[in-house]
Amino acid sequence: MPVWAIILIIVLVIIILFVISTYNGLVSSRNKVRDQFSQIDVQLKKRFDLIPNLVETVKGYAKHESDTFEKVIQARNGYMSAKDDDAKIKASKELSSGISKIFALAENYPELKANTNFVDLQNQLKDVEEKISYARQFYNDSVLMYNNKIEMFPSNLVASMFHFTKESFFEAEAQEKENVKVQF
Repeated sequence: MPVWAIILIIVLVIIILFVISTYNGLVSSRNKVRDQFSQIDVQLKKRFDLIPNLVETVKGYAKHESDTFEKVIQARNGYMSAKDDDAKIKASKELSSGISKIFALAENYPELKANTNFVDLQNQLKDVEEKISYARQFYNDSVLMYNNKIEMFPSNLVASMFHFTKESFFEAEAQEKENVKVQF
């Protein structure tokens, strides 16, 4: 066999191994992003299970705040009926805003703040919110690594060849960055 044929075979094997390795790395990164999003989803579902109890507990003390309760319930239902990840992210943000408003309402009702059920629910929700925050952080880290692989040379060649697409970060909206305003 001529030397040029051996060199050509070696080069082809190296290229094939590179494509296989890069493809597998991209698949692994994409699956990690999906896994991290599902971790957020698990924590959000825990939070959603707590919300009806929280709303019912607060309703008894703040009967005239039905608008706030309705928005929280609508956001919760919006998440449950979301068809894709972007819709889930949007509904989750609305729900976080509503929960913050409920906790702000509680500041104006001393007897509610003393209610052991409310305090227990509040502590459980705070714990879940911390877990959601960590899960979002890990999700965003995974998205960053995945998107970097898609955009950086030479893995971007394999990514475009196999139609890998960028993922969205879990970002806070402008209204979430502002202080909650409760008016009576």
